[in-house]
Amino acid sequence: MPDIVKEESNKRTRPYLISKGIDRLFMELYRIHVFIMRICKEVFFPPYEFKEVIRQCYEVGLKSLPLISLTGFIIGVVFTNQSRPSLSEFGATSWLPSLISIAIVRALAPLVTAIIAAGRVGSNIGAELGSMKVTEQIDAMEVSATNPFKFLVVTRVLACTFMIPILMIYTMFVALLGSYVNVHQHELTSFSTFFVQVFEAITFLDITSSVIKSILFGFTIGVVGCYKGYNSSKGTEGVGKAANSSVVTAMFLVFIEELLAMQVINAIRNY
Repeated sequence: MPDIVKEESNKRTRPYLISKGIDRLFMELYRIHVFIMRICKEVFFPPYEFKEVIRQCYEVGLKSLPLISLTGFIIGVVFTNQSRPSLSEFGATSWLPSLISIAIVRALAPLVTAIIAAGRVGSNIGAELGSMKVTEQIDAMEVSATNPFKFLVVTRVLACTFMIPILMIYTMFVALLGSYVNVHQHELTSFSTFFVQVFEAITFLDITSSVIKSILFGFTIGVVGCYKGYNSSKGTEGVGKAANSSVVTAMFLVFIEELLAMQVINAIRNY
C-alpha cells in the first residue's frame, strides 16, 4: 500500500518538475538575452575604456601566441602527413598544397583557434570575474561610482571579438608554413610553388567566411566567459564552476555555430 501511494505521488510531482525545469531554462535564456543587449548598449555610450580594451587585447592576443603557434604548426604538419597516403594512391600528391589550403582556410584555422581561445581565454575570464564577484570587488566598484559592467565585461568581449580573427589569420599562416615544411621534406617543392598552389585553391569567399566566423566565435567566447564569471556565486566553489562552465559552454556553442555557418556558406557557394 505505501508503495502505491508513493508511486501516485511521483506521478503527480513529475509534471511539476518538468514544468519547473522548462521555466528555469527560459528564465536563463532571458537573462542571457538581457546580458547581451546590455553589452551592445554599453559599447556605444561613454565612458569608453580604451586603455582597458588594449590591455585585454594584449591578454587575449599576445599571450596566446606561443600556444597558437605550436598548435597551428603541428596541425599543418600532421594533417599534411595524414593526407599524403590517400593522394599518393591516385598519384595526386601534387594536389596536396591545394587540399591542405582548403581544409585549413575553410575549417581548421577558425575552429582550432576558437577551441584554444575557449580553453585558455574563456576559462581565464570566467575565473577572474568569478573571483571578483565572490570577493565583492564588483560591488565595491559599484559603490565607488564606476561602471563595473563596462570596465570588466564590455572590454573583455570587445577584446575577444577583435583578437580571435587576428589569431585565426596567424594560425592559418603558421599551419600552412608547417604544411610547407612537410611537403618540402618529401616532395622538394619550392616555397613559391607551394604558396602559388595554395592561393589558387582558395577564394575570397573562403577567407571572408573564415573571418566572419572568427568574429562570431570571439564574441561568443567573450560573452560566455563574462556571463559565467559575472553571475557566479557560492563562494570559491562557484569560481571553479564558472571557469569550467565557461570552457564547456563556449566550445559547445562554437561547434554549433560552425555547423550552422557551414550550411549557410555552402548554400552561398552553390548558389
